[in-house]
Amino acid sequence: MLTLDKFEEAAEIVKKVTQETKLVYSDYFSSQTGNKVYLKPENMQVTGAYKIRGAYYKISTLSQEEREKGLITASAGNHAQGVAYAAKAFGVKAVIVMPTTTPLIKVERTKSYGAEVVLYGDVYDEACDHAYELAEKFGYTFIHPFDDPAVATGQGTIAMEIIKELPLVEYILVPIGGGGLATGVSTLVKLLNPNIKVIGVEPAGANCMQASLEKGEVVTLPTVNTIADGTAVKRPGDHIFPYIQKNVDEIITVDDDELVVAFLDMVENHKMIVENSGLLTVAALKHLKFNNKKVVSILSGGNMDVITMASVVQHGLIARDRIFTVSTLLPDRPGELVRVAGIIAEKQANVIKLEHNQFVSTNRNAAVELRITMEAFGTEHKKEILDALQEEGYRPKLVTASL
Repeated sequence: MLTLDKFEEAAEIVKKVTQETKLVYSDYFSSQTGNKVYLKPENMQVTGAYKIRGAYYKISTLSQEEREKGLITASAGNHAQGVAYAAKAFGVKAVIVMPTTTPLIKVERTKSYGAEVVLYGDVYDEACDHAYELAEKFGYTFIHPFDDPAVATGQGTIAMEIIKELPLVEYILVPIGGGGLATGVSTLVKLLNPNIKVIGVEPAGANCMQASLEKGEVVTLPTVNTIADGTAVKRPGDHIFPYIQKNVDEIITVDDDELVVAFLDMVENHKMIVENSGLLTVAALKHLKFNNKKVVSILSGGNMDVITMASVVQHGLIARDRIFTVSTLLPDRPGELVRVAGIIAEKQANVIKLEHNQFVSTNRNAAVELRITMEAFGTEHKKEILDALQEEGYRPKLVTASL
């Protein structure tokens, strides 16, 4: 399947359902990394992710009889929406099995395209096993989210668009869950220009592809633990693994904490919502060991529920020292609280929350506790505030911040 002819065919077919996602040059990430960084915003697709490409192309290759049996798949959300949208376009039934941990926005969006949603299992792999059982029981046609050459071919159309728009691209960073996107992109890249390097990026808590490449065969992780739910996969695809071995030049893993900071960077500097899996390639930019190269980061999706978004923003602000909490002891006498507030105001910090605890000590006259959560400009500003409090004898202690 993964031939240049098939990629060209897929590129024409997916145009029926995809938005044009032109590259966005990032001044911010370029200055931060010393490379010329471009973003491929697949989070702007109609379903909020690149998955519509592989799903639609795969379904287009099926016979009418296979389609009319009804389609079924398993997905953490983005492939689910791709299959649901494509099934609606072809006028056929779709059943989607999703892990119970799938963000609500992905479940509701999938239903909105007319698909029947079944919630099963804690991770993708468990949902996938159940989807196979339902396919066997009811005769549905299974559309695998990544371990299918036709699906991978559809995903690879991203690479064709990147190279057409930026012919001199030198590195392409691609997120990896099960490996379908990386298979399509890397295979087409090497067909068009073997000199372009393709770097796969996985969450450190779900690095099934890295583990498989190191062993030389597909392996199953005992557990996965990552906020990047779209790439929380225990086992990569068996059928596509040889393509990864041949065409992906390197694997980088990133920690969840890096994704939190990357989300904040993306919102503040590009005004874009990108889900945690889509941010893998952004977080990986700081791991690159070269400079002054043309680099494209594929932002694979932007489907994130508001509750998760709020949590990520809060943790990102804390990680960047933009929000922090201090505890200090002060005598329980009039004017002490005003004095502390004055020091903070003089340093241009913004108080978010105050907690005044008179019962921290049996001797209230000796000491009461004051906890202050405040907003700063960053690490240097935070240090100035702490130093000012220290100089005035308040001995501030950092405690876990919360909003």
